[in-house]
Amino acid sequence: MTGTREDPEMQEPLTKGEVRRAEIVRAARDLYEERGLSKTSIQDIADRVGVTRSLFYHYFKDKDELTLAVLDALVEEYVEALSYWDAEREEGQIEDALLSVVRLVRIGLFEDNPLHTALASNENSSLYLEFANRVTHHIATYMIQTTVQDYGKLHEIRIDHLYETFYVLILGVIGYLRTHPDADDAVIADVIAQTLHMDRP
Repeated sequence: MTGTREDPEMQEPLTKGEVRRAEIVRAARDLYEERGLSKTSIQDIADRVGVTRSLFYHYFKDKDELTLAVLDALVEEYVEALSYWDAEREEGQIEDALLSVVRLVRIGLFEDNPLHTALASNENSSLYLEFANRVTHHIATYMIQTTVQDYGKLHEIRIDHLYETFYVLILGVIGYLRTHPDADDAVIADVIAQTLHMDRP
């Protein structure tokens, strides 16, 4: 198996060690989705990749460290989906953009699969919080660097402390949707717009 780094500035091929590490992360994620987090052992992951337990420990000190690497992969995928959303939204169509980003949060963070279910369980609450914090940081950073800049070309930005505002807002939306899965998308969109003091038609 070969590959290249995703960063366009780094086009050299991945080393064998990097490829092996990626294989372990992928195997862990597949097994978490198939069996659930608590029912997947290090031995299961090593067997899926075809390596020994001792080689596994060459790449990860324990299952928790590997699980964080799986979460980072999920976060990267979510930010990639967010970049597609940003590219597809139409300039000036604020209502459509708000509703579609709420749907994206629902799909990306609450998709019905065993890994997301395991993360949402009380048993893994600290892991879920770590995931929520990581994804919130990346979303806030991405939005400020892209969407907010585009919005600022057409409208006055009337909030201070952009990163902090986005961080608290995103984490709040995630927490609210986790505990209120039947919440109306339009209500969530309204809360986002009000918090950000957005100009709406």
